[in-house]
Amino acid sequence: MNAATQCFKVLEHLKYIGSLTQAKALELYGIARLTSRVNDLKRKGIVINTRTIPAKNRFGETVHVTEYSLPKGEKSE
Repeated sequence: MNAATQCFKVLEHLKYIGSLTQAKALELYGIARLTSRVNDLKRKGIVINTRTIPAKNRFGETVHVTEYSLPKGEKSE
C-alpha cells in the first residue's frame, strides 16, 4: 500500500471512527509508520491533534503512546 493510500485510510478513520494510535493503525490497516502519514496530512494543511496517553504494554507495564484525532467539529458523525 502506498503512502497516498495510507494517508486516505488514516484521514477516513479520523473522520468517521475517531482517534488513532500506532498500534491500532498497524492492527487495522497495516500502517507501520503512522507518524509519517500524519505528518504528510499536516503538510497538506489538515489540522490533526496529538496527545500522549497512558497504555499498558504486553507485559502489563504502563507506557505512553501518541493518539491522533481531528479537532472538534471536523469529524463527520
